[in-house]
Amino acid sequence: MAGTKDRFSQRHPLLFGVMMIILAMALITGVMAFFRSMGWTPGTFALSGDKIGIVHVDGMIVDSSRVVAFIRSLEDDGSVKGVLLRVNSPGGAIAPSQEIYAAVKKLNQVKPVIASYGTVAASGGYYSSCPARLIYANPGSITASIGVMAEFITVADAMEKFGIKPEVLTTGRYKGAGSPLRNLSDAQREQMLDLMQDLHDQFVDDVAEARGMNRARVAAIADGRAVSGRQAVSLGLIDRIGTQADAIDELKKEAGITGRARLVEGPVEERTFVQELMGSLKIDLSSSLHQGWSFFYK
Repeated sequence: MAGTKDRFSQRHPLLFGVMMIILAMALITGVMAFFRSMGWTPGTFALSGDKIGIVHVDGMIVDSSRVVAFIRSLEDDGSVKGVLLRVNSPGGAIAPSQEIYAAVKKLNQVKPVIASYGTVAASGGYYSSCPARLIYANPGSITASIGVMAEFITVADAMEKFGIKPEVLTTGRYKGAGSPLRNLSDAQREQMLDLMQDLHDQFVDDVAEARGMNRARVAAIADGRAVSGRQAVSLGLIDRIGTQADAIDELKKEAGITGRARLVEGPVEERTFVQELMGSLKIDLSSSLHQGWSFFYK
C-alpha cells in the first residue's frame, strides 16, 4: 500500500488545490443555475408568491429572439405581477428593436411594465422601451437619439489606383447599392435616402403612439440628438428621474405588491462551464451587413 507521501494531494499540492477550487466552483455554478431556473436571486426570498420580472436589454441590439422569448414567458406566468425593463443599450438594428417594442407593448396591456435606464438607452434602446407604462432615467442617463444611420465603405477608387477595375453585374440599377466595389450612383443614393426616411418615419410614428405625444412634437426632436435623462423629462420622452430601485418601488405599487417580492431576471445568458468560472469576453457587433451596408438605430 502506498505511503502517505505517495498521496496525490501531497505530491502535487498546487494542482490538487486548483482541482478542489474547480470542483467547488462547479458546485456553486450548479446551485446558482438551479436558483435562476426557479426565479430566485440573492436577497429576494419571500413568503409571498408574487414575482417581479426584470428584463435586461444590454449592448447593441442585433437579435431580439432571447429578449422577446423571455418577455413572453413573463407574460404567461400568472405569478409575475409586473415587469421592469432595465435598458443599457446604445441602439442597434431596426427590426430587432421593433420586435422588442411590440413585445413590450403587448406585455404592458396585460401587466404593468416600467422601464429603467442605466448608462445609456439611446436610439434602438429607447425605441424598444418606449411603450412602457412609465420610464425612469438617471439625470445623467443618455437617451433619445431618434434617427436612422447607414454606413458602408467603398474601395473602388483605391483599387483603381493599383490597376484593379472591379465589375459588379446586377439585374437592376438599384441592386448592389452599397457594394464596396463601386461608388453609389445618384439614383442609388436617392433611393437609399428614401428608404432611410421611411424607416425614420416608422420610428417617429411608434414613439408618438407609445408616448401619447403629438407626432409633430416628436418629429421636431427626431434629428438624431442624444439628450440626458433630465433633458428627456422636459421633452416628454421619459416620465421621471430616478434609480432602478425607485422604478422597482413604483412597479410594486402599480402591481399591488406589498412587502418583498421574488425577482425573475433574464434572459439568462447561456455560457459554458469555463465561461462561468473565468468570465468571458463579449464582443457586440453593431449590425448585420448586407451587401456591405446596413441600417440601424444608433
